[in-house]
Amino acid sequence: MKAEIIAIGSEMLTPFRVDTNSLFLTDELNKLGIEVTRKTIVGDDPAGISDSFRGALQRADLVIAIGGLGPTEDDLTRDVLADLLGRRLNRDENIVRAIQERFRKFGRQMPETNIRQAMVPEGATPLPNARGSAPGLWLEDRGRLIALLPGPPNELKPMFTDSVAPRLARVAGDVRLYKRELRIVGLPESDVDQRVAPIYKSYADVQTTILAAPGEIQLHYLCWTSDAAAAEKALAELAERSVLALGEHVYTTRGEALEEVVANTLNENQATIAVAESCTAGLVAERLTRIAGSSSYFLGGVVCYSNAIKSEWVDVPRELIEVKGAVSPEVTVALAEGIRRRSGATLGLGITGIAGPGGGSPEKPVGTVHIALSNGAGSRERAFRFPGERDRVRWQASQTALDLVRRLFLYGPGVRTN
Repeated sequence: MKAEIIAIGSEMLTPFRVDTNSLFLTDELNKLGIEVTRKTIVGDDPAGISDSFRGALQRADLVIAIGGLGPTEDDLTRDVLADLLGRRLNRDENIVRAIQERFRKFGRQMPETNIRQAMVPEGATPLPNARGSAPGLWLEDRGRLIALLPGPPNELKPMFTDSVAPRLARVAGDVRLYKRELRIVGLPESDVDQRVAPIYKSYADVQTTILAAPGEIQLHYLCWTSDAAAAEKALAELAERSVLALGEHVYTTRGEALEEVVANTLNENQATIAVAESCTAGLVAERLTRIAGSSSYFLGGVVCYSNAIKSEWVDVPRELIEVKGAVSPEVTVALAEGIRRRSGATLGLGITGIAGPGGGSPEKPVGTVHIALSNGAGSRERAFRFPGERDRVRWQASQTALDLVRRLFLYGPGVRTN
């Protein structure tokens, strides 16, 4: 089954709104074995909406429209679709009463404009909305399926899960999407492709996508089939061969974020970590604590921008900063060692650098970052030069720091102190 998604709303064509609903819907549809072949964003323009529906209904088995179901004059989805399909709009008194009751719960009287939300095209089934006033709509037209969903994600997601997914599960067939997602650090996109292209090209039934992201490359293997056993066998073999080609640069074959992999590694080794961050300004600590239960491995951190804080809070000698400079291998090692001693963690991580846009020099240009790790076996430090603007430098520094922690545990018992 092929599907198209239409996001409706002029606000989606401005720099102030991002369509995240289609990402959720694509993932959920793929789980049902439904392939999304096109996504469209269209403003609150009747002709544009009509053209989007007309094209989608010619190409796809399923069309899901997002937004345009509100009570205002620019909420046009139901009107445009009804006109396109030649169906009258009828007032549904059950919906009117439900909206009135919702307003009463909040101590308000329903405005007359909300009556628009009770207008239902002939033959359509209203979809209940427990979190908002706009019901969704389910239609079938000449073998094609249409779902109209509200725009707010907190309304769309439960409506799709409770009312749309069960309907689709009954008609989607037995084809499903099977996938593997490898994430790779320390190699550029061209190197990754050069190493794995001879491998994935020999699997005719597997679609391959290589995506470049700041600090990593993502390798997606996708297989649409009704033969689950064959798909899992092919994907497992492909992933295994790819790992052999890419080596320790692969940090996951299941699509986890790097902080999740590091968290699991620390827990498996009964190790703890504390961080002293300058240029990353707490980004590493934030990523390590995104995960529930992070207190089992993360003891704490210090954002030490000023030299005084480096000395007073992390015990970096003032004279070392004066002689070597705040952005230097020696100071970074001192940060890692100081935070480890102060916290009692298994592992101390120190980061200094120049994220930009100012502050660089010919000797230490913008993008220069030093990262150090300290444990009971000693300390190690590495220098890097990251390209890009400030946020990109900070993200790549955090990514590299986490990867260094991961790689430290690859090399055996020297880091285990449990």
